[in-house]
Amino acid sequence: MTWQLRRAHGADLAAIMRLETSIFENDAWSAPMMARDLGDPACYYLVAFPPDDPNNVEAYAGLLAPQGATEGDVQTIAVAGSARGHGLGRTLMQALISEARKRGARLIFLEVRADNPGAQRLYERLGFIDVGVRRGYYQPDNVDAIVMRLNIPELESMLTTSTVTVLS
Repeated sequence: MTWQLRRAHGADLAAIMRLETSIFENDAWSAPMMARDLGDPACYYLVAFPPDDPNNVEAYAGLLAPQGATEGDVQTIAVAGSARGHGLGRTLMQALISEARKRGARLIFLEVRADNPGAQRLYERLGFIDVGVRRGYYQPDNVDAIVMRLNIPELESMLTTSTVTVLS
């Protein structure tokens, strides 16, 4: 499968929220929270879509990494069920890692649900390690969050096998 990635903007909010609420259900972000991040220069959000259908957002991911900060945080990542299993999540994560490096970050943190082994495996394959647990972090389900950290590699050593085009 082929996707294009581009920087997310306010006009993508409705498409992002459709994915957010369908994938995360009980612990989905609110539209105002997502809109705040989309407009924050310290954040970097991407959307992914088929090349022939730019309004069909199939995935998104967001990073908080102020310019010059040594640490970043993956705020969120979501891939539609129909687009899973083709490397799109990996591609989005690699793009966030690359952007964090450009902004000066040397570490990236994220939280992942303890009951999401697929996402945990993806992050481990990218080099993230477990550094802690936040008990009952995901509410109202009362699911623990595993806190993970990546020491950002100096060079682009993580190549993707997915076919993507990144647009500004």
